[in-house]
Amino acid sequence: MYALVDRPVESLTNSGRFLLWAMRGWTHAATRGACPPQALHRGFADTGALAALPDFHVAMALLATGASAPLELAPMPCVQISEHEAILLGLWRDFSLEDGAAARATLALLVGNSSVGPVAHAMRAAIERLAFAGFHLPVLAVGAMKHQESPK
Repeated sequence: MYALVDRPVESLTNSGRFLLWAMRGWTHAATRGACPPQALHRGFADTGALAALPDFHVAMALLATGASAPLELAPMPCVQISEHEAILLGLWRDFSLEDGAAARATLALLVGNSSVGPVAHAMRAAIERLAFAGFHLPVLAVGAMKHQESPK
């Protein structure tokens, strides 16, 4: 996940850029008191991923309210990936790879233990629906964050 910190947004795949856009858009809407699902509706609908929006919203809401420290995402026009964005992208990737142990360990550092299960459930559901819409979340950046198989 830290391989993406301060890297250009352009280094992300289309799936990675969409996920980053959605996370930033959710945070921006919530910060200004707007309804995040309403703010993101058109983007999710235009990509055929509208079914993922409710679970994505729940995951982001649980992350935002359960975080031990506020999650700081960059503004929409920022061309660099921030530290918290890299961590969250890593979580989405790990859950898409069904690497639940790594993802849950990271989540436990971000949110209280009582929130780990609900966040994991919402992220997995959103990932399933995003994958059905054609998003490939195991690889979010070109040349980075690829699943590494352990040596035999």
